[in-house]
Amino acid sequence: MDATDLAFTPALAQARLIRDGVVSPLDVTEVYLARIERLNPALGSYFAVAAEQAIADATAKTEYLATHPDTLPPFFGVPISIKDLNPVAGIPCSYGIPAARNRIAEKDDGIIPSIRDAGFVILGKTATSQLGSFPYTEPPGFPPARNPWNPDYTPGGSSGGAASALAAGLCAIAQGSDGGGSIRGPAFCCGLVGMKPSRGRVSFAPVGERLNGMATNGPLGRTVADAAALLDVMSGYIVGDPYWLNDPPYSFLEATQRSPQALRIGVVSELPPIGEVHPTCAQAVLDTAKRLEALGHCVEPIDPPNLSALIEPFTIAWQSIVVEPQIPWFLLEKMNRWLAWRAWRTGVGAYLRAMTQLQQVSRHIVTHFNPYDIVLLPVYMHPTIRIGEWKRLGCAQTLENIVNWIAPCPPFNASGQPAIAIPTGFDERGLPIGVQLVGRPAADTQVFALAAQLEQAQPWATRRPQTAIASSPNVMP
Repeated sequence: MDATDLAFTPALAQARLIRDGVVSPLDVTEVYLARIERLNPALGSYFAVAAEQAIADATAKTEYLATHPDTLPPFFGVPISIKDLNPVAGIPCSYGIPAARNRIAEKDDGIIPSIRDAGFVILGKTATSQLGSFPYTEPPGFPPARNPWNPDYTPGGSSGGAASALAAGLCAIAQGSDGGGSIRGPAFCCGLVGMKPSRGRVSFAPVGERLNGMATNGPLGRTVADAAALLDVMSGYIVGDPYWLNDPPYSFLEATQRSPQALRIGVVSELPPIGEVHPTCAQAVLDTAKRLEALGHCVEPIDPPNLSALIEPFTIAWQSIVVEPQIPWFLLEKMNRWLAWRAWRTGVGAYLRAMTQLQQVSRHIVTHFNPYDIVLLPVYMHPTIRIGEWKRLGCAQTLENIVNWIAPCPPFNASGQPAIAIPTGFDERGLPIGVQLVGRPAADTQVFALAAQLEQAQPWATRRPQTAIASSPNVMP
């Protein structure tokens, strides 16, 4: 197996190759570090690369493998990236703020010990929009994260660096987080699988997620099985969590191996009165609906609830995350300064009223979709935007554009339902597109099962962006 093929091998398959002695953890880690050194300057996928730590960890794991081949955790020796909103001890954590780019984290975020225990080798910290605020990844003071399918376009945000790295073969699998589409949007932009788990599925210990349950950590993978297996690693209650779910009766990975029974699936291809879905995105939904019908499911077009009442309270909650960390005003980029000013003017009473309104709208969303096992709808309202496309706009216009792009995602952060983005093909520019599958509350296993069935009907994991394979060496370093 040459280096390029290894770099694009799904994470679970890499773990099997390591267990079987075909490659070592050090082999795989060196492949990714070489690719990062060559490609990251052009793609901006990583803010910080932990090369020395990764090599030391991979070397120790390679030595351990020689004497303990039968007692390995599920992802032993597989390299992973961590989003730069999640501290990893010994590695810089900047949150997209240039002044903090060299600040070394002293402690791990709550999910990191689980990731280490699963055997992963941590390669570094992937790029995010400043404070995770935006659906593009262009924080001032850092190179913009670029889409490997066409570097003139964004990989999305705020987990844009994670998606860019994974799509370019700069990691085997990626951790991200989603407070309004920040996993699903980048997956859509980069042709990947991105899962926003149910509220309470993944702990935000030790500090909490600041958005009253709307944000969650989650996986980005090349395959549905990879994403499911990483969620198996990350999920679970940590003592003191404010909300939690019981573990499902079987693993999420096992769910991908079970063919779902005939499901009742509601199809949403338009979202009035928010705006018109781009024909390319709407057609992806309709084509997927036909495929689901051919697979034996009961597929029905449905009207969505009026989601416009969600916009104002969600925006009030969203802008509050900018002021909560108490970062000095002058360190924030223009758009975040504007959001902080809005939050300061809003006040505590209005914030609490917004939270109540979000809960009321969320009840309506869940009730409206409750007759259906799964709802199929667009991920975003229109395809991927260019790097800097909205840079010259005023803040209010940028906010309006953001709302009109990501509209299908935030409702399910508010409701806490599980939602997965999966690829379906490419638009006329050669950029990936995809669809979103939303399940009933806590029904993550059913979402994974249906996504895996669609993947089997139309595989996508063999696709590779030309920019990430051109001039690649054919031998491992």
